[in-house]
Amino acid sequence: MSLRFSANLSWLFPELPALPARLEAAAAAGFGAAEAAWPAGCPAQALRAAAERAGVRIALLNTPPGDQEAGEMGLAAVPGRQAAFRRDLAAAVQYARAVGCPRIHLMAGRVPLGADRAAVAGEMETTFIENLRYAADLLAQEDMIGLVEPINNRITDPRYFLNTPHQAAAILEKVGRPNLKLQLDLFHCQIMDGNLSRNLETYFPLIGHIQVAQVPGRHEPDSPGELNFPYIFKLLESLGYTGYVGCEYAPKGDTLEGLGWLHSYWESRGLQHAGTSKAAE
Repeated sequence: MSLRFSANLSWLFPELPALPARLEAAAAAGFGAAEAAWPAGCPAQALRAAAERAGVRIALLNTPPGDQEAGEMGLAAVPGRQAAFRRDLAAAVQYARAVGCPRIHLMAGRVPLGADRAAVAGEMETTFIENLRYAADLLAQEDMIGLVEPINNRITDPRYFLNTPHQAAAILEKVGRPNLKLQLDLFHCQIMDGNLSRNLETYFPLIGHIQVAQVPGRHEPDSPGELNFPYIFKLLESLGYTGYVGCEYAPKGDTLEGLGWLHSYWESRGLQHAGTSKAAE
């Protein structure tokens, strides 16, 4: 089965200022799904209306980042911020419900400024597990999936708490909720661990969403870099992956001009766009 790709509206089409316009551009480019970080400043009704007009599904949203002026980037693992996490989770669920989005990335957050990572790791994990259980129970009532994403602390975010698939899998096992899954961004995974084939095979039962970008530039999958995406896409197909592959990368230039890799993928699978066969067209 061919893969389904989701346009990350927080990264693609930066030449367009508003999420609804980016979503409509993604639809015109052939995407059948879109995702975004927390859509601050975009009313849910506006995004839903754009999605309905364009025939695009909203595949994924993040929880709000917290107080970004204070350096926060998610709250799920931050001690002392449990009440704020629950408020933000409620807002994310309400927004996701309004736009028909079934997946929410529960952002772990950063090691507090001035704290030693090793010294606070135990308390942060305990906080994370408690918050994830709370979130899972709330999301289950909405028939939604919660996701946790390891983000590399070598380049992108040195203080982020959740960094590797191994760490995420261990936490998910302790939480023990079937509607919590792993969001595996191959950009972060390659930087932290490499060994992508084995990691995909090992953690495949836990994966609820995948994101892609070339390493180290975080540009299009066919830009120069370390990752062989034609091979990775074939591997995902062979594993039977049926979720979305989120395109979370920074276009090197014009977004549409950089989608040659996606057109090549569709053409190699006999598709016109977004899973529509040429025969059906």
